[in-house]
This record gives sequence, structure tokens and C-alpha cells, in this order.
Amino acid sequence: MKHLSVALSIIVLLVVLLDIATTNDRLRKLEAKMAGEVDREVTELPYVDDDQLQAEEIEQAADTEGAWVPAVSFDLPAEACVAGEAVPLHLPDVRERYDRELHINSYLHNSTIFILKRANRWLPQIEPILKANNIPDDFKYMALIESALLNDVSPRGAVGFWQIMKPSGKELGLEITSEVDERYDPIKATHAACKYLRKAHGKFNNWTLAAASYDRGMAGMQRAMTNQRVDSYYDLFLNEETARYIFRLLAMKEIVEHPAKYGFKIDPSHLYQVEPLRYVEVDQTVQNLVSFSLANGANYKLLKRFNPWLREERLTVKKGKKYSIALPAG
Repeated sequence: MKHLSVALSIIVLLVVLLDIATTNDRLRKLEAKMAGEVDREVTELPYVDDDQLQAEEIEQAADTEGAWVPAVSFDLPAEACVAGEAVPLHLPDVRERYDRELHINSYLHNSTIFILKRANRWLPQIEPILKANNIPDDFKYMALIESALLNDVSPRGAVGFWQIMKPSGKELGLEITSEVDERYDPIKATHAACKYLRKAHGKFNNWTLAAASYDRGMAGMQRAMTNQRVDSYYDLFLNEETARYIFRLLAMKEIVEHPAKYGFKIDPSHLYQVEPLRYVEVDQTVQNLVSFSLANGANYKLLKRFNPWLREERLTVKKGKKYSIALPAG
């Protein structure tokens, strides 16, 4: 027993010595690499206008094992605008607030990568709705910062791509019951958001204030403007969420439009695509949506994937009412 204990002690000692030697070897390699980089500041990576070239340069800055990637301080765009309304980047606090949101979203790698992938599927469906409602194209980025294009529910009960509260949804014409909640329908929720934005622009005659009011509410924005006696979003002292809102929109706009500039290199084949659908009109109560999906060549999982607004396993259809249920085209 004594000999066994001694043998085990020797084995443990050898493992520890081997681990120390391996760690020291890795540290020596890292130190040698860093010494070779001492004359080149990370912030001096030669950014160019060509997005693809810049992405390659950032990728090459990592070590061969992909274990070290530089934290880069990006140059801000020379100018920025929301729906054609200029952002006063000459103001130090405005510049810093934009700078902060641009860097935060640039380094939220997993989250931003999946936003970019989902955007390829959903923005082509959102854009024509905005255009048809005379809402500037920049407002499509609101859906990205509201929900990351996910049908999530906030702690306050805001739902869907556009994070609409129940009372607001009903005011905007969405059906919200125990069986049907159209806040979960990205298309119908986009139409509802357009109604709000048109009304807000009519009140403020300014798209930036209309966008900020989507977060704080029209009454809240008007109250802040009246109390502080200013009429520009950029001159207002606001709660943190609303104070960041426009800059988050600007940051997401910049990254989506120039992903490689901020280190996002996504193969086009990795982007999510619009999925072809067919629609089945229903004008009578469906007692069991599981059976309905199977009878129509799909399954309940796919029915829920394409119709998240269906909240129960049955659908009550009142007289004179019709629903259009999406199913895979194939």
C-alpha cells in the first residue's frame, strides 16, 4: 500500500511538471509574438474603404490558433443620419454616445452575427411594408434593436419583433386574445408599428423624435421637451434607455450596411433565406391544429414556426372572420 502511494505521488508530480512546462512554452511563444508586434499599434490596422479587404486584415491579425484577436478602436463615420435627418457628430457627447453603441454592437459577436443572418431573411419582407406606409427605410433597424428579430417577450410584457405592449397592440388594430396574438406575426406587427410611427411623425414633425418616442412614448417625449424647453432629441436629457435608443439604431444601421468594416465576415451561404410558403384560408373553427397541420401536409412544429401568432392548439373562428395560415410551400 505504501509503495502504491509513493507511485501515485510520483505520477501526480510528473503531470504537474508537464503542465508547467507546457504553460511556460505557450507563454514564451505569446511573448515572442507580442515582441514582434511592439512596433505596430493595434489601432493602426490599415482600414480601407473596401470591406472585404478589411475583414481579411482583421482575420490575419489573429494568431495561427485563433486564440488572440485584437480589440480595435474603430473610426466613426464622418457623418450619420436618421431617415435623412443629420446627426450632430460635432457635439462631443453625441459623438461619444454613437462611439459607445457602435463598439458595443461590434463586439457582441454572437448576437450581432445572428442578427445579420436573420436580417437577410426578414428585412426584404419589412422594407416594402415601410415603403408602402411612407415610413423611411432606416426604421427597419428598429426591429433589430427592439428584438434582434426574435419573437421574444420582455419582462414588461412587450411582445414580438416590434416589442408591442398589449394595450398598444389593440389600439394599433392587432387582434390579441388567448388563441390569437398578432403581435407575434412579424408582418402584421410591422404594419402596426408603421401606424404608430406615422402618428408620432405627425405629432413631432421629426423622424428622430418619432423613433425615440417608440421607446419612451409620445407623451413622455413631449413632456421632456416641454420641461427642458428644447426641441431636438440630441439636446434632451433622457432616461438611459431612450438616450441610447437612436445611437443603437445608428450603430446597427452602420454594421448591417458595412459588416466587414467591423470584423463580421459571413459567407453568403450562411445567411438565412426567405422560406417559400403557401397559405390555407380558414373560415371555420379548427378544433385541433395538430390534426389540421398533418391533414395539410405539414406538422405542428412547422405550423407554429410559420404562425407564431397561433397561441393555442385550437383556433376559434367567429362568423364572418377568416384567417390565413402559412405552411411550407413544399
